[in-house]
Amino acid sequence: MSLFDLTPPEMADDSARPLADRMRPKTIEEFIGQEHILAPGKPLRRQIETGQLSSLILWGPPGVGKTTLASMMAQHSKAEFIPFSAVLSGIKEIKAVMADAEKSRRMGRKTVLFVDEIHRFNKAQQDAFLPYVERGDVILIGATTENPSFEVISALLSRTKVYPLHALDSAEIVSLLHRALSLPGRGLGHMHVEVPEELLQEIAVASNGDARSALNTLEIAAGLADNGIVTREALLDALQQKTLLYDKGGEEHFNLISALHKSIRSSDPDAAIYWLARMMKSGEDRLYLARRLIRMAIEDIGLADPRAVEQAVACKDTVHFLGIPEGDQALAQLVLYLALAPKSDAAYQALNRANALVDSTRAEPVPLHLRNAPTRLMKEWGYGEGYEHAHSQPDAVTGMSCLPEPIRTAKFYQPTTRGFERQLMERLQWLKAKKEVSKSGGTEDNSDPQGNKT
Repeated sequence: MSLFDLTPPEMADDSARPLADRMRPKTIEEFIGQEHILAPGKPLRRQIETGQLSSLILWGPPGVGKTTLASMMAQHSKAEFIPFSAVLSGIKEIKAVMADAEKSRRMGRKTVLFVDEIHRFNKAQQDAFLPYVERGDVILIGATTENPSFEVISALLSRTKVYPLHALDSAEIVSLLHRALSLPGRGLGHMHVEVPEELLQEIAVASNGDARSALNTLEIAAGLADNGIVTREALLDALQQKTLLYDKGGEEHFNLISALHKSIRSSDPDAAIYWLARMMKSGEDRLYLARRLIRMAIEDIGLADPRAVEQAVACKDTVHFLGIPEGDQALAQLVLYLALAPKSDAAYQALNRANALVDSTRAEPVPLHLRNAPTRLMKEWGYGEGYEHAHSQPDAVTGMSCLPEPIRTAKFYQPTTRGFERQLMERLQWLKAKKEVSKSGGTEDNSDPQGNKT
C-alpha cells in the first residue's frame, strides 16, 4: 500500500463509488478499445503481459483508459503504484515520492509513478523527474490530454515512449454500456434496468468517445428509470447537454480551425459548415472566427472574388453588433460564401515573391524619375526627370518602368484564370502590350479587355 492509499481495500465500500470507477477493467481482456496498441502481439500489450515495463506517456482524450492502463501495468509487474496529480502536487511532493521510490529500488521493489495531467507540470517540475527515470528508481507513466510534443520537455520525451490513445467509437461505448447493465455489484445488473438500444446509441454519441461520461450518464438515467425502464425523458434529464472536447489554447482548437480553413480552401461547403458548427458549439470566440475568416478571404480567394474580403469584414461587424446567437448565422453565411467562391492565392504568392526578393537583394535606391523634387537643388540632381504622368497618356498607360534597374524585369503577380482574376489576367496582358507600344513610341490602335479604344 502506497502513502497515497488512505483506506485499506478490504474496508472500501464499492457501492459508494461511481459506476465509472467500479467498471474499470481488471484485466487486459476486459479493456475496450485501443486495439492499435493493445491487440495481441502489439508492443504495449506485450509489456503489460510480461511485466517488463519502461517509462512512457499515454496521450489521449478524457475517458479512454489512461489511468486504468497505468494501474494494470503496475499490477502485472507487481510494482508499487503511486498515483500523482500534477494539479495538486509540486516539487516538494515530487522529491518526497522519489526518495521513497529510490529506497524501494534498493530493496528490490519496483515503483510505477503515474502522473496524471503531466502537461500541467512546468519545466522545472518535469526536470525533477529526469535523474530518477534515468536511474530506474521509478517507471514513470504520464497521462496527458495535450500533445506531448508541445507540453512535455524534450529531455523527458527522449526517455519515454509516447502511446497515443483514441476516443472510443460508438460501438465500443455501447458494448461497455451493455456490460455495465449486465454485471451485478460492479455494474447495474442488480437493478435489472432496461435501456432501449436506441437510447444506448444516444448515450454513446453524446459521450463523444468518453467512457467515463457515458457510464456517468447511464448511472444517472438508471436512477431515474420508470418501473425499471429508462425512458427518453429520463435520458434527456440525465444527459442535459453534450460536452465536446475542446481547449481554446490547446491542440484541438488548432486542429478544428485548420479543418475549417482547409475545407474552405478545398471548396467543400458541407465540411466547412460542420467544422464551424463544432467550434461554435464548443464555445469558440465568435470574433476570433471572424478574424480567421477574413484571413481566409484574403489568402485563399483574393482577387478571384474581391468581394469576399468585403463580405468577411461585413460579417465581422455583424457578429460584433448582434452577438450570440444571431451573429452565428452571419458566420455560417460567410463560411458558405467563401467555400463556394473561386479560389486564388496569386496575390498571397505575389507578396511572398516580393518579400523573398527584398530579403535576397540589396535595397536598391528609388529611381530618380520616381522621386519628387520639391526643391531647386533636387531638380538639379535629376529628381523627377523623365517621369511620365499616366493621366496625360492615352488610356493612362505609360511605357515607364517603376522598378530599380537591377530588378526591372521581376514579375511577382501571376494571376490565375479563376473568377474575376481571369479578367485581371487579360488586363495584365493588355497592359504589357500597351506598355511595349508606348515605349517604342507607336500609336497603334489597341482595345483594352473592357472594350475601350486607344
